[in-house]
Amino acid sequence: MTVQEIAPGVWRIDDTCAVYAIVDPTAPAGSREATVVDFGSGLVLDHLGLIGASRVSDIVMTHHHRDQGQGLPRAVAHGARIWVPPVEIDLFADVEDMWRRRQLDNDYTLRQDRFSLLESVPVHGSVPEYRVLETPAAALRVLPTPGHTVGSVTYVLDRDGARIGFSGDLIYAPGKVWSLAATQWSYTENEGPGMTVLSALLLAREGLTALAPSHGAVMDDPEGALALLAERMITYVDSRRPYAWDLPDRLDDPFVEITPHLLLNRTAMSCSYVVLSETGEALIVDYGYDMITGLIPGQERAAKRPWLASLPALRRRYGVTKVTVALPTHYHDDHVAGMPLLREVEGTRLWIPENVAPVMADPWREDLPCQWYEPIIADRVLPLDEPFAWNEYEFTAHAQPGHTLYAVAYSASIDGIRVVFTGDQQEGLGGRDGRRDVMNYQYRNLFRLGDYRRSAELYARIAPGLMVTGHWAPRWVDDDYLAYLQDAGAHVDRVHEALLPLDELRIGPDGQVARIVPYRSRAGCGDRLTFRVEVRNPYGRRVEARIRPICPLGWLMTDAETTVSLEPFEEGSVEFTVVAAADGLRQRVAVDVVVGDLMLGQHAEALVDVAAGPTA
Repeated sequence: MTVQEIAPGVWRIDDTCAVYAIVDPTAPAGSREATVVDFGSGLVLDHLGLIGASRVSDIVMTHHHRDQGQGLPRAVAHGARIWVPPVEIDLFADVEDMWRRRQLDNDYTLRQDRFSLLESVPVHGSVPEYRVLETPAAALRVLPTPGHTVGSVTYVLDRDGARIGFSGDLIYAPGKVWSLAATQWSYTENEGPGMTVLSALLLAREGLTALAPSHGAVMDDPEGALALLAERMITYVDSRRPYAWDLPDRLDDPFVEITPHLLLNRTAMSCSYVVLSETGEALIVDYGYDMITGLIPGQERAAKRPWLASLPALRRRYGVTKVTVALPTHYHDDHVAGMPLLREVEGTRLWIPENVAPVMADPWREDLPCQWYEPIIADRVLPLDEPFAWNEYEFTAHAQPGHTLYAVAYSASIDGIRVVFTGDQQEGLGGRDGRRDVMNYQYRNLFRLGDYRRSAELYARIAPGLMVTGHWAPRWVDDDYLAYLQDAGAHVDRVHEALLPLDELRIGPDGQVARIVPYRSRAGCGDRLTFRVEVRNPYGRRVEARIRPICPLGWLMTDAETTVSLEPFEEGSVEFTVVAAADGLRQRVAVDVVVGDLMLGQHAEALVDVAAGPTA
């Protein structure tokens, strides 16, 4: 093993990976604490005297792989604080969940998440991307650098005129990586190699004087080393694609001008729009996954990478001083995943319409697809159909159910053009190859008959000149297109009316007569949980609905059965309370539903993650 001082107070220890220990040489001898970048097997603890440290106070991890952190249990026993990348926190703090749930049969996910720790370790916190983490020994700027893993980060240290980047396994040597296999996240695509290019180009602009990798020697020409890596990796990416992919151009020029003050981010997973103000500020409509290089397989948190890669170009090319407000059209992750990071880094305020805000604030409340993992709380809740001002612009949020029940369209006048932002309401094929736009509905999003007729009527009232959507090209609107949308909405209803027995039972396209709220909960043994059952009457006559809760063995419940009277097509609700008993498992609570003479059985369920003791 080698211990080497690569800069004043910065030591490299050879272990299962290169471990870097940072000590403040100005601190009193005998009480100097070290901040360690990655931990390997923990050999640094055996050589604290050599580096002039009394203890390790903090460990910052560049990524989750076992060679970086297999010794972290030693760090916990030592009393060090462990900091990890936010994207990968579950792979440190709850890695058992990955081992328990990871699909193994017929597996098409190639990300090396199975190179994670064998057991979880207590995590002090996640590192603040794009900001500085202060520890007793160092101030480290945290930069997202996905490539080797989805959540990888680089730490930048300024010391004595030097700027050192601790880059994990992004780069091994000039133009080389430690592992190409690690960059292959899916079966046939190039997400990891493409992200490596973008990360190398972005990191090369940081003015580094040295690059300290997890494997390989310290590099004294970081800009050249990273530029060579980007060049070679572009060649690699293009060799696996049917056409060349100009990644540097995507990074330098991610925006398309629709009008002088309305931009489209062409590099985002879903279309993200920027409205420019004469004040130099910007407003963003939808902000999910910026600067993507493909669809990363897997729905776990460690497979999702929000970052702010397009913002430097926004400032450089359009003089934007600050992104002050972000507006979501709906709650799906590809439209909102980056908003919390925008708020944390930019101070962006999230203005969320009143029909979308509750779902974003409580993603466990309902059984809905495509929700972000954590609550996203509104800084301002926008009333529907009431104009609101942002600088020189006036916007209005309009309820727009269809693609999902909880969605809006925004209308505003920009550069003298009436613009409507419709999110994912229609798939805008734009007449290519003689094809029409199609209505983009999914039943689990709570689509209802009449939704598309109502949205067509809304557009007719707004009379937009320009319609911009969530995934498709902007469309200049004329009367013929507005009339087509009305016809298409009526056609959607006719198709469903022909297929469903709506003349007998008006259950609706989503197939739900009853549902339980909240759909997901967390509890401890002995905790009381109250659920609300929302039930619809599908008959054109007054009936009674009988709701009988079904609980896991050993649970207690307050009500054996509840009856509610419902008028024709009315929706009502009842509540029941249970006391949790089982521990350590995801338990199921259900309701047996009878509406009139319609016996639906155990029609709706809710899920409860139960811990060993009371959550309080």
